[in-house]
Amino acid sequence: MPIRPVTAAPSPWRTPALRRRGLVPVWLLAVAAASAAAAPPPPGLQACRLRGVEFPAWCGQVVRPLDPQASAGPTIEVHFAVLPALSRQRKPDPVFFYAGGPGQSAIDLAGPVARLLVRFSNRRDLVLIDQRGTGRSAPLQCDGDDAPDRPLHEAIDADAAQQTLLRCLEALQRLPHGDLRHYTTPLAVQDAEAVRAALGAERINLVGVSYGTRVALEHLRQFPATVRRVVLDGVAPPDMALPQSFAADAQSAFDDLVAWCEADAECRRRHPQLRRQWQTLREALPQAVTLDHPVSGRAERVTLTAEVLAGLVRAPLYAPILASALPAAIGAAAEGRWTPLAGLAMALGGGRGGRLAQGQHFAVVCSEDLPRMAAGAGSEGDFAALADRYRRACQGWPRADLPAAFYRVGPAPVPVLLLSGEADPVTPPHHGQRMARALGARARHVVVPAAGHGLLGLPCVREQVFRFVDADDDATALAAEGGCPAQRPRPPVYVAPGLAEGRR
Repeated sequence: MPIRPVTAAPSPWRTPALRRRGLVPVWLLAVAAASAAAAPPPPGLQACRLRGVEFPAWCGQVVRPLDPQASAGPTIEVHFAVLPALSRQRKPDPVFFYAGGPGQSAIDLAGPVARLLVRFSNRRDLVLIDQRGTGRSAPLQCDGDDAPDRPLHEAIDADAAQQTLLRCLEALQRLPHGDLRHYTTPLAVQDAEAVRAALGAERINLVGVSYGTRVALEHLRQFPATVRRVVLDGVAPPDMALPQSFAADAQSAFDDLVAWCEADAECRRRHPQLRRQWQTLREALPQAVTLDHPVSGRAERVTLTAEVLAGLVRAPLYAPILASALPAAIGAAAEGRWTPLAGLAMALGGGRGGRLAQGQHFAVVCSEDLPRMAAGAGSEGDFAALADRYRRACQGWPRADLPAAFYRVGPAPVPVLLLSGEADPVTPPHHGQRMARALGARARHVVVPAAGHGLLGLPCVREQVFRFVDADDDATALAAEGGCPAQRPRPPVYVAPGLAEGRR
């Protein structure tokens, strides 16, 4: 979402699934800790501890030109971490994990990544790179990025947020590494190749989540000879033209939710006026309401606009279990009680690993996506205001010139596994379907019924991903199954405690 998620909704391509599920037996972590502690880091790396990881890691950095075309220009340090394989007989092809956002630090996600991808850790190193502009790699942080206690009225005022972003832009441009034209996906991939070379890995496996899938696709395009397998979880193609697509995709996901409620007997019984209630809320805007701050608990008087309401509703759509409570929250808001809806919007709150480097976020989106938006696109529908806000945010933002080849995806020379959640509001299956066709015979697209954004949190998906990467040959990899059911219902409509027998 633009600037700072004004309703604490995730950014379009953030990786919320990595903050859920993925628990690992204690004994396995103990084995990992003992084994990793016994292995000294390779030359050039240092032993380090990462937040949320039980065993020692290896950390390093590569020095990279800010602008590869200016050899005598400024340089930056691109930081990376290696979660070493447990076995002394490790396989030579590590797994590179690419985080979402854009703007997330992969190293800050080390804890959940280590738990979710733990099966790889038996024989393969896991490599986390802080993409340039994020984490420790020439960070482009705005003051107070995603500050949890920021007053709500400051966060939701579009004009105030735009002024804050402009002040941030001016501050970032004063940094030694502040030429914001040089934080694009193609340059980030060249940094990743430098990390691969520094580690001495001939070939690598790529796991990209959300925006990280765009990075993985670009890595495959630029350096196909060094890639062995590719996993794309929540496919965000290079020609997606955010936010034109995410406004339309959020609208589709919300419309599907309302249609499901009208078709489901229990949801229809409890919320027979859901569609009308939503229209009533929309027609009443702008509207002054009282909301409890999710961190401080203080009641604040704020003005809700169409943009803010869209953000409040869009956030829970990321996770079907949260979306199941939207009918009740919309009904409460129609009666003047906005706290349930605001609470749902905050439920995916990111913590340290979910924070975005706003400068890097806009460096990517304003250069790669906004120039491809059709004139006037995103000006209609319940979620159009979110797209319009990106247009305002990118006005005056420095833009890089991207090669035309960046936007073209051709046949893949290696196996690619694409994963889509049927109910994903930001990277729904039609993006994966289109990319699977472009990638050709070595691509396999798996759609998980009733799933939201980010599928690595599902054990059946993790099993398939592991088998796909671990397979010795391409045919076996593409035939790998994980056991996800072909039919998977949506979670039942949420019923508040004490109302199980009542209508609302």
